[in-house]
Amino acid sequence: MAQKGVQLDRETFSCSICLDLLKDPVTIPCGHSYCMKCIKHHWDRELIHSCPQCRRSFKPRPVLLKSTMLAALVEELKKTGLQAAPVDLRYAGAEDVACDVCTGRKLRACKSCLQCVASYCDQHLQPHYDAAPLKKHKLVEPSKKLQENICSRHDEVMNMFCRSDQQCICLICTMDDHEGHDTVSAAAERTERQRELEGSRLNIQQRIQDREKEVKRLQQEVEAVNGSADKAVEDSEKTFTELIRLMEKRSSDVKQQVRSQQKREVSRVKELQEKLEQEIRELKRRDAELKLLSHTEDHNQFLLSYPSLPALSEATPSSSINIRPLSYCEDVTAALSAVRDKLQDVLREGWTNVSSSEVDVLLSAAEPTTRAGFLQYSQEITLDPNTAYTYLLLSEGSRKTTYMEQQQSYSSHPDRFTFYEQVLSRESLTGRCYWEVEWRGEGVRVAVVYKNILRAGGGAECRFGFNDKSWSLDCDQNSYSFLYNSIRTPVSGPQSSRVGVYLDHRAGILSFYSIVYETMTLLHRVQTTFTQPLHAGVLLFHYGATAELCKRK
Repeated sequence: MAQKGVQLDRETFSCSICLDLLKDPVTIPCGHSYCMKCIKHHWDRELIHSCPQCRRSFKPRPVLLKSTMLAALVEELKKTGLQAAPVDLRYAGAEDVACDVCTGRKLRACKSCLQCVASYCDQHLQPHYDAAPLKKHKLVEPSKKLQENICSRHDEVMNMFCRSDQQCICLICTMDDHEGHDTVSAAAERTERQRELEGSRLNIQQRIQDREKEVKRLQQEVEAVNGSADKAVEDSEKTFTELIRLMEKRSSDVKQQVRSQQKREVSRVKELQEKLEQEIRELKRRDAELKLLSHTEDHNQFLLSYPSLPALSEATPSSSINIRPLSYCEDVTAALSAVRDKLQDVLREGWTNVSSSEVDVLLSAAEPTTRAGFLQYSQEITLDPNTAYTYLLLSEGSRKTTYMEQQQSYSSHPDRFTFYEQVLSRESLTGRCYWEVEWRGEGVRVAVVYKNILRAGGGAECRFGFNDKSWSLDCDQNSYSFLYNSIRTPVSGPQSSRVGVYLDHRAGILSFYSIVYETMTLLHRVQTTFTQPLHAGVLLFHYGATAELCKRK
């Protein structure tokens, strides 16, 4: 019993808003007490100032004065060791929907009834599960906005919807202000709107999926660009390292060659120099002997000594003293300068190609998104009569082909297709280009093809889409399909008599688009590596079918 009393004290001196012991307690006119801060905050957010427990409203807003007696009691409770009541989640807080049936401290509502326009806790909701008339009521999650379901004029539940005025009304309204209007039950209108909502959601989800695919594709392109750039940097570092190593080796070879030549020349010159110096010494000695003899006063002695003088050694011939020009090393310098100039020219030309490649790669990551963007890459393409099947008639400046019932008078040519109703363009396609094909009839195959595709015979190696030398899109009145190496892939998209083809040869991208007015819808995209220049091609399925390569705009 003592414990029960303590529990009572806890609940008595607790604020029903914060569920803690009262702080600066105030008592409002209805007799309920709250923390001053809690009730002020509660009233600051409401237009009507009411008691959170009994819902009694006050005008004007009451002046709040601290209750000194309650404050003293709370302080005494704190001194005796009693703490705030534990939070009981069954009771409704300031932010919760309270049970409209509970008296005193209200429990939290678990459901709201749209027919009763009231909210109930578990205990007071039970009749809605037991009583047959109440079982038909519409129960929803607890809501503070139930009053919005009541007609302000007739105080009835608004369970009807006026489509003429686009507003919820009650049953009496249908016979009053809304008489003769297009009215249905709120449930029926909800079902209709729900169907529209689901359709909108499906559309949004489809767009999300499409955008996620685009984001994924762009991410893949980013990864491809990063991978390509990393590989290019790695390869360039290897190439420049090899070039530097080669230049260092050539530098070492030239240095060794110059030093070797220097050693040989210096050795030859010194050897000749020593020989000449030896000859000079001998000549000086002989000159001294002759000088001494010339000063002999005894004529007989002079004549006796003169014949006995040894003969002079043979002089070193002047032709053996080959003095090379002082510009010997300058010849090497001049030759190296010429090599340097040639290397600079090669690097300059190569760097131009590298720079243009870099630009192409960067631009390839940004495929156009509008028809105007694609048209800036439009290519003037004509059909090659030397490749046309003999039942195909070319016209409009060789831009249009028609499948005729009569054979045309073409001369024999090794490039002509002899079995299939197809033709290639004169122009080869590299870099980035775009063209459009306008077609009529029961079907056409739009293709891009390597020039070395076989021409003679009816094998798969000659037919567009049935080998690894051609990529094609089949178009007929009801569907599209992509064909490569005999593998057919169904393609969905809006039907159109005009197809756009975008090619980025360097990036390995081939895209087919359906064109309706200015709207372009991607039908199929190929990501591969093209090893040769490509040619545009068309194949017609039936007599009377036409395909025209549209003029460049």
